[in-house]
Amino acid sequence: MQPVSRYQQHDCGLEPMAPAQSQASDSFPDDSLEYESALVLKTETIQIEHLQFPPGEGDFQAEAHTLFVNLTPRPLHYLQKQDGKTHTGLYCHGDMLLTPANTPLFVRWERDENCLQIQLPELFLKRVSEETLGKDGDRLTLVPTFQSRNQPLEAIATLLISEMQQRQPNGVLYLDSLANVLAVQMLRYYGTTTAQLSSYEGGLLTYQLNQVLDYIDAELAQDMKLADLAGLLDMSPFHFGRLFKQSMGISPHQYVIQQRIERAKHLLKKSDRAIIDIALECGFTSHSHLSKQFRKVVGTTPRNFRVQKL
Repeated sequence: MQPVSRYQQHDCGLEPMAPAQSQASDSFPDDSLEYESALVLKTETIQIEHLQFPPGEGDFQAEAHTLFVNLTPRPLHYLQKQDGKTHTGLYCHGDMLLTPANTPLFVRWERDENCLQIQLPELFLKRVSEETLGKDGDRLTLVPTFQSRNQPLEAIATLLISEMQQRQPNGVLYLDSLANVLAVQMLRYYGTTTAQLSSYEGGLLTYQLNQVLDYIDAELAQDMKLADLAGLLDMSPFHFGRLFKQSMGISPHQYVIQQRIERAKHLLKKSDRAIIDIALECGFTSHSHLSKQFRKVVGTTPRNFRVQKL
């Protein structure tokens, strides 16, 4: 856990942010002033950070809803206080602590801490509750929860860890998709009132699907957001993602990657342009980003593919 001063909001953007050095705080013992923090990934809908601390204690409060997922290989003893309640226990790998927005939290831990911190903006969660669950966003909020296990949330956390560890993140569209699923699941399992998902069957209508596919084709070089695609059809991002997958058999993110690779293959065969220029035109951030995705889908590098097609 971090001292309160570390939770200042930053401008939104997907580029990883450099780890900051901790400041001296009365919340930490004198021998616990240094910590290591992995790079941060952040969009308008989610922020993820891998935290590693020596033994210590600290106060925490943030404007965002925060889920902490324990990653220590051995159980770690915590003392935690929030919402007027105190909890002590051994957190195993995968155990979670949920702290709603603007809820003061105090934590003490006895050995090296290793956890994933996931934050969802308060306004984003409110919008999801209204658009996806049909609930009053001012009334449906989250309940402070100690030491919980939840398989759906743990699966999402695993995907987020993988995304942080990649040198080339999959992009805003992918993180937005995970953020929407995470928000819905958090409201379902930890909301103040019961939330049921509406049932949508049959996928998108043909004209709706064509509208979205045309937009993706025109904006392929840009870093698309799930909300942009859903907004074309006046749907919530969560429901749009589910209906798109029913229609296409793959997620919006997977379809965009597929189309970017197809465009790159065409340009590699039909032009002698530099691979970096092709990468940027197809929506990849660099030569290596294209190469990584290209090898994953096609089974070879862009350079080898070009030579083979000559």
